Amino acid sequence: MKFTAKQIADYLHGEVDGNESTTVETFAKIEEGLAGAISFLANPRYEHYIYNTQSSIVLVNKDFVPSQPVAATLVRVDNAYEAIARLLTLYQQFVKKREGIHPLAFVAESAKLGEGCYVGSFAYVGENVVVGAGTQVYPHAVIEENVRIGDDCILYPNVSVYHDCVLGNRVTLHSGCVIGADGFGFAPAADGYEKIPQIGIVTIEDDVEIGANTCVDRSTMGSTYVRKGVKLDNLVQVAHNCDVGANTVMSAQVGVAGSTKIGEWCMFGGQVGIAGHAEIGDRVLSGAQAGIAGSIRKGHVTVQGSPAIDAKNFARSSVVFKHLPEMYAELNRMKEELEALKNRVK
Repeated sequence: MKFTAKQIADYLHGEVDGNESTTVETFAKIEEGLAGAISFLANPRYEHYIYNTQSSIVLVNKDFVPSQPVAATLVRVDNAYEAIARLLTLYQQFVKKREGIHPLAFVAESAKLGEGCYVGSFAYVGENVVVGAGTQVYPHAVIEENVRIGDDCILYPNVSVYHDCVLGNRVTLHSGCVIGADGFGFAPAADGYEKIPQIGIVTIEDDVEIGANTCVDRSTMGSTYVRKGVKLDNLVQVAHNCDVGANTVMSAQVGVAGSTKIGEWCMFGGQVGIAGHAEIGDRVLSGAQAGIAGSIRKGHVTVQGSPAIDAKNFARSSVVFKHLPEMYAELNRMKEELEALKNRVK
């Protein structure tokens, strides 16, 4: 489908700077622009591309002031990055969803599938499973017994949802994602380790997206919770009995140990590690590879380093750390001079 600059501006509550009748039918990065495509400019580092891009329309922030003439029609919005996300979401809604049960899929007789569901080849839907309307289960996905899944969810190939777990509406699980595997519970014994049965479940609330090969473990008792709006990247580990607060995001290789409670709107960069039984307040931001060894109950802070400390303190400490060899050598020289002075006094 084609859309004009005016239609796009009206949808985004923006303003057209150029030809309102310019049409586009696809998307392109600004550095790879082509006629009939819409691009966006949100990061000033990419500004030089806008003067040569072949894209027909470019979304820019309202305060953008070009330093050279721009051939493309501009649509000025409050936030170009947010605006392109809204357009991509709208575009995706026009993609026809799959429906029907493939003859090579297995669906238990006791399972209940809502209207407009899709179950791909070699997918497994176990006994007493309930799947909401419009949910898509791709090939080789496994949904074990007594699982409940809401409306308009997507389970991509090779997703595994263990027995009794609960998924809300509009949940997306990417390939290889595992929901409800046993938590890592073992008690030391005289002849090794005795497994502690994990009899709880995982509860995933609405509008959660979980990346490829990410694992959310079932609880020992009760439930592990992933609250509404949470976004987990690929290769993230959420251990048993954790509670991840609403709208929190975690980047690749974040690991959260058991029984940790995380507040709302937190952000964790790649390879952040969080110790078990910690309590993390709302809006805690953590830089990549931070090691959070204990609770940060206060919230509304940014931490970095291992063990994690206030980010500004970490930045100042990093400057000092780079000069430690010279400082250590200087300290030794000062000690030698001090000893020499003491000997003279004697």
